[in-house]
Amino acid sequence: MTLRLYDTASRQTREFESIEPGRVSLYLCGATVQAPPHIGHVRSAVVFDVACRWLSASGYRVTFCRNVTDIDDKIIARARAEGRTEAEVAGQFEREWWAAMDGLGVQRPTHAPHATEWVDQMVALIADLLASGHAYETEDGAYLSVESVEGYGLLKHQSIESLRAGARVEVDEHKRSPVDFAL
Repeated sequence: MTLRLYDTASRQTREFESIEPGRVSLYLCGATVQAPPHIGHVRSAVVFDVACRWLSASGYRVTFCRNVTDIDDKIIARARAEGRTEAEVAGQFEREWWAAMDGLGVQRPTHAPHATEWVDQMVALIADLLASGHAYETEDGAYLSVESVEGYGLLKHQSIESLRAGARVEVDEHKRSPVDFAL
């Protein structure tokens, strides 16, 4: 059986071809462990679980990485409000996440790196983006300048100009453009 996938960039269905014969690597942005898991979190986990199982059953060696975002503004705010540490809040909800996945029979990823393990590399990457002009600093943080990214909006098939300000988040007066996002 042949696996055919929809290619959002080209708007065509294409036959799957692995980059390296017999091997497949998949990455999924995993849960932000700030609250109990819900159906929105679970959907992507189940979809990738099915994909990994199909690829494995088809003879591919699959490496699957799904990160755990164990620090963000909402985790910090919840920790402060509840008088706990960020690690305690993230730990509680990560345990709930894995329990939910186990309850659904979703296989564990090959790798599940935590954001807090990569902070130094994130800071270095942001410094590189600032130095190259792809990001800028304001009084409240650093932002990616989406206008500096060639092809930004390709998967939505929208130009930067057509993206609506405030569609996902409130407009921030510190940003140069409403579509720029915090790093």
